[in-house]
Amino acid sequence: MISGIPHTIAKQGWWIASRSSGVVALVLVTISVLIGLTMAGKPIRKPGLNRKLLAVHEQTALAGLVAICVHGLTLLADPWLKPGLTGVLVPFAMPLHTFWTGLGVIAGYLAMLLGLSFYLRKNIGAKLWRKAHRATVAVWALGLIHALGSGTDTSSLWFRAFALVTFFPIALLFVYRLGVERRAEERKHLAARQRRRRELLGEREMLAEYEQPLTVR
Repeated sequence: MISGIPHTIAKQGWWIASRSSGVVALVLVTISVLIGLTMAGKPIRKPGLNRKLLAVHEQTALAGLVAICVHGLTLLADPWLKPGLTGVLVPFAMPLHTFWTGLGVIAGYLAMLLGLSFYLRKNIGAKLWRKAHRATVAVWALGLIHALGSGTDTSSLWFRAFALVTFFPIALLFVYRLGVERRAEERKHLAARQRRRRELLGEREMLAEYEQPLTVR
């Protein structure tokens, strides 16, 4: 049995490495998205908490990007699948589980784009960057769908438990965040209308004073 281990590693080692790194990437992206939504919605207000969460959010996001790269590289070296660069880099070009792996490739590109944009937010602009950063939820969703459709661990109890336990908090936090942003926009528009109303009232008062006839004493 022990003598067959080198043969098993040589035959399935790359597939095992790709499978493991894919699971690690999904876990890290899930943690990063959970923390990001928690910071954005601010359901818990505690001094200094956001600073600590930001550090963990950034580190898990970077680690997730590394795991995604390892996932693709080890898959590329799989001697059985032999996807080639096209299969790994081009969406929906993989011969196996074409649709599900295509979603995974898109999720990987989106993760890279959004993750690295964090370091360019000053050039992009904070407002535009925050709007674009909402798509990180799409990275998690596409990654989860990719894993469910093409992963070999989806039938296992631990994976189903992980998917269920993390799905509902992310969905609730995302809805909560949208509600917070919508209320903030409503307050902003209300303040703008009130400011405009005060300006109009001021202009009318000035006009009324100007139109009053001069009293000659």
